[in-house]
Amino acid sequence: MTAALLLAACARPFVSPLAPPPHREDIAAGYDVTWAAIVRALAKENVALRAIARDSGVIATDDFIAPIGVYADCGRIGDDLLEGEALVAFTLFAEPNGAHTKVQINAKMRTHMHRKGGSGKLRPAPVYQCASTGRFEANLLDTVRDFVKE
Repeated sequence: MTAALLLAACARPFVSPLAPPPHREDIAAGYDVTWAAIVRALAKENVALRAIARDSGVIATDDFIAPIGVYADCGRIGDDLLEGEALVAFTLFAEPNGAHTKVQINAKMRTHMHRKGGSGKLRPAPVYQCASTGRFEANLLDTVRDFVKE
């Protein structure tokens, strides 16, 4: 029992990143134009969709793999950042607001294959929850704004 306590005391804690709130923006275009632009932007990014419902304004993406650090911040173990790949999924909500459209993007992320720092092989377990870096959301909505202007 003493040996187990000593090993537990030497282990480095996992520090999870703080999850940001959902990404919300107002697009200066009507609902129909914005909806078409969102679908085009997701197609341009080659994102597989799980569900799309224009009448309720919801689009859910399938899980896709992204390098940790690009779309996902998976935290650190001790002083070492987690590296590898994360499974990333987004749910988009669009709502008409007069001549504008409100868009909200929720992110769900977790590690897929990871390692501590630059050492060791990638491994699937344990699975850690990750937070969005905000890069995917910002890039997607920039593309949507460009398509709306066309």
